[in-house]
Amino acid sequence: MSPADPASDCIPHVDPLNLFDSWFAEANASEPNDPNAMALATATAEGAPSLRMVLLKGHGADGFVFYTNFESRKGLELAANPQAALLFHWKSLRRQVRIEGRVEEVTAAEADAYFASRSPLSRLGSAASNQSRPLPDRATYLARVEALSRRYPDGDVPRPPHWSGYRVVPSAIEFWIDRDHRLHERRRFTRETAGAPWTSMLLYP
Repeated sequence: MSPADPASDCIPHVDPLNLFDSWFAEANASEPNDPNAMALATATAEGAPSLRMVLLKGHGADGFVFYTNFESRKGLELAANPQAALLFHWKSLRRQVRIEGRVEEVTAAEADAYFASRSPLSRLGSAASNQSRPLPDRATYLARVEALSRRYPDGDVPRPPHWSGYRVVPSAIEFWIDRDHRLHERRRFTRETAGAPWTSMLLYP
């Protein structure tokens, strides 16, 4: 028994950011829920890791953007250790993408624009949340949301100063395709600094 097309190389050496754009467009067309969902890995200054799902809210030549509360666990970890890893898994396409790189804050203008684009309830929920801190009961949080909704009846609550975004500036991007019999395909792209040329290599699955 032999695999079909054993010498095939379906992940080419191209600009990985353009390749991500192509894969992401396909995911948006095929994934039933949240194609922009990604696992975000951070670590403390001592290297203890943590992981959670977040949503990609922007991407381009300068990196991959998500938003959060700077006082949350991930925010505190990124302040102490500004490096992160991302993972997209698109099951309908049998593909995944891993991204690693340093992290920088988005500009205040970017954060203001995105916060203003959110629904009124989402803005209220973010402003009322002391994210990752102990909560005595859910009613306490809902009461804070209700108090803010009375203060801002149109939902136009201003962006809290501790709520903003991060951009992961990639130094490594790895593309993976699921193949039958675990004969998967992997190509890893790396670069020394932002703006430098990308190099790549195939990896054993």
